[in-house]
Amino acid sequence: MALIRVERQSRLSVEEAWRRLTDWQRHAAHAPLTTIIVTTPPPTGPGTRFVARTGAGCFGFDDPMEVVRWEPPSGGRPGHCTLAKRGSVITGWAEIEVRLHARGSQVVWLEDLRVAKLPRLFDTPTAWSGRLFFGRAVAGLLSEQARDVI
Repeated sequence: MALIRVERQSRLSVEEAWRRLTDWQRHAAHAPLTTIIVTTPPPTGPGTRFVARTGAGCFGFDDPMEVVRWEPPSGGRPGHCTLAKRGSVITGWAEIEVRLHARGSQVVWLEDLRVAKLPRLFDTPTAWSGRLFFGRAVAGLLSEQARDVI
């Protein structure tokens, strides 16, 4: 599995950063050729499921995910969310942590993913490209304007 770690600081409050990062459908705006459909009713919590569909036309794949840990930030306590990837193409998990930082908030996105039928020798390039992809996605989710991300 490829381990990916992305850290970003933002001027946003912890609560606003959390809201943006856990608005699942909003992620599609930062992932090329991807749509996201939440398949369970709101509000988000353990058991919430959604599918990221990446591709064009008949060429593509689904990345179904389920929220298995949901602890929004509260009373100065950081927020934690864990997603389990339940697909046949992409498996693994992702963890999102949002905590107070001197200038706003700090986000740590940790993801461990495996691409089906891809030999382990590709773990290093997968992790490298994943850091680029998720780094851009997190920065985009946190920023409607460039000044929001430090």
